[in-house]
Amino acid sequence: MIDSRGEHVVTQSRLHVPSFVPIFSPLALRLIRMGVPLGPNALLTVRGRKSGLMRTNPVAVLATGGRRWVIGTFGEVNWVRNLRAAREAVLTTGRRRVAVQAVELTKAEAADFFANVVVAYVGNSAIKRWLLGLLGAGDVLRDPAGAAASRPVFELR
Repeated sequence: MIDSRGEHVVTQSRLHVPSFVPIFSPLALRLIRMGVPLGPNALLTVRGRKSGLMRTNPVAVLATGGRRWVIGTFGEVNWVRNLRAAREAVLTTGRRRVAVQAVELTKAEAADFFANVVVAYVGNSAIKRWLLGLLGAGDVLRDPAGAAASRPVFELR
């Protein structure tokens, strides 16, 4: 939705976590910990901003051109808030653990990222388009600026 100043407005109904995610996430976490490859998924371990405890979540990592990003597909969820506060994490893919610095993209940078990196990455792949739709993230392809208003993006360096 666009307000009277021409700015994108985030609405709660726009970003909901699909019902299968709370079921799939613990399963994905276990499988990835065991070294089972699940496409672009990896484990992101971040210090909790309130508890100080290390928290691990499965995330999709978009890697291209020697760079890596994670997208807060469901908006301001806890791992996003924790990563924003900590600015560092451990990324685990298979048996490989790498310490990373997380740099959050501005809304303009995120819009550019969606328009130029994600659209090219997805390309004409029916499976990738279907997965984005399944996750409620089809707007990333249709409206990159709108998606950037509600979906944080972090580059992992």
